[in-house]
Amino acid sequence: MKTPRVVVAGIAASTLLLAGCGAPTAGTKGGETFAFALKSDPGSLDPALAQSTSTYTALSLAYDTLVNVDSDGRVVSGLAGSWKVRPSSVTFTLRKGVTCADGSPVTPDTIAANVRHITDPRTASPAYGVVVPEGLTATPDDAAGTVTLSTPRPFSFILQSTRYLFVVCGAGLKDRKLLADGTSGSGPFQLTSEQPDQSYVFTRRKGYAWGPGGAGTAGPGVPGKVELRVLPSESTIANELLSHQLNGALLEGPDRARVSNVPGVTTSIQQNGTQEFFFHEGPGHPGSDPAVRKALLAAVNLTDLGAVATSATGRRPTGLVTQPRPCSGDSVTGHLPAYDPQVAERELDAAGWRRPGPGQVRVKDGRKLTIRMIYGASAGETMAAAAEYLADVWKQIGADVQLRAVSDAAYSQVEDVTQDWDVDWAPLGVTLPTQLVGLLSGPFTPDGNNFAHLTNTTYDSLTAKASTLPGTTGCSLWERSESALFDDADLVPVVDKTQTVAAWDATFQISSGLFSPTTIRLTGATR
Repeated sequence: MKTPRVVVAGIAASTLLLAGCGAPTAGTKGGETFAFALKSDPGSLDPALAQSTSTYTALSLAYDTLVNVDSDGRVVSGLAGSWKVRPSSVTFTLRKGVTCADGSPVTPDTIAANVRHITDPRTASPAYGVVVPEGLTATPDDAAGTVTLSTPRPFSFILQSTRYLFVVCGAGLKDRKLLADGTSGSGPFQLTSEQPDQSYVFTRRKGYAWGPGGAGTAGPGVPGKVELRVLPSESTIANELLSHQLNGALLEGPDRARVSNVPGVTTSIQQNGTQEFFFHEGPGHPGSDPAVRKALLAAVNLTDLGAVATSATGRRPTGLVTQPRPCSGDSVTGHLPAYDPQVAERELDAAGWRRPGPGQVRVKDGRKLTIRMIYGASAGETMAAAAEYLADVWKQIGADVQLRAVSDAAYSQVEDVTQDWDVDWAPLGVTLPTQLVGLLSGPFTPDGNNFAHLTNTTYDSLTAKASTLPGTTGCSLWERSESALFDDADLVPVVDKTQTVAAWDATFQISSGLFSPTTIRLTGATR
């Protein structure tokens, strides 16, 4: 089944605990509402259909998952108090006394019903085959209080993948239509007010006590409500944070500087995905020749390119999976060509691409060295500047570079169907290395997900072996598989984007775009 390339789109990549200070929270009712900015409307709130960061952020308030991940990336309890992992299955023992927002119990069969729905082809869930393993089945045992999730073949991170399986319960499980604009979960908050493109208000549930490590909603500083305010403009977000109309926000652009070093506002920096580009390796494309790919890379100063792409706010990448990731090694360093434009010129000559005359476009067998590069039009000015940077560099070594900014609506058609591109700046957002396999190997688009037509036998072999090993025991193989892609210049990790996480008079944890909702506190609410 064809699934989207971006997983948990634009996810944040690390965990932050931010502490505000100063006067009691302004812009809230009696210090009881925690206000957080979303940059886009969440849309449908059905967890099985979630694709955007805003949707996942909203869902994390109202829905529980079988397990959670702590600030160090370790798996901790969720709906399940314990679990037993095997190569092709994991058995969860559920906590007792867990209830849905409507009072109905959450049972092993509740979990199984969610798995059946997501894996049903008629659901067309974007999570299936990416964050939820293909062929996943669930076997409930209500008497024992357990549910076993199994895959047809060994799946390394079967336990960790359940972090993104939001469990629907109660009325919403019986009628999924209720989830379009409502919530039906066992989480600590429940949606009670919705104004599309404006705000979503979640009210605290009393008696909730089954969060990570048994965390609940009792105690000082826990907000009575969480309001997610839809504010597409970062300038507006910064203004409202500085005027104390917001308690929390994520900023990526130049406005992030305005909220830093401001008394009462606490900020921290976190990774926000890796930026990379791919060469199309299908027949007839210049990138089908590894010598051409490596020559083009040798002409690029990746440090400078990364600075252009992020306005010098990025970091050097060390892998393709966002942090905190299960495998912490560096798969990038030493596996990309060194910057040397003269080497690039010589390698293109050796590959048969010659200049007819000084300054002219290189030609081979009567065909010009044409590079058609696509990138997202919505990515902003820094992305356009990065594309121009690449175009200028490659023109200097004799390529005819044609840039095309593609709208979000048209991107899949251009990338997967018409395939009229040679270089694709395609940021990935994945949290587990298993989520990359279908994108970087296997059937080509439009039948599969391998949009760049990659065929790297070393990657295929290493990931096949790694997939048979549970959890982190296969990390060395997963990291070597990524390095094999870089060695062959199949794709090029350029820079890790960052974002500023800011808080006013509040503390909270957010990881991979998901709140840990029981950590949200209003520091002024206790005064």
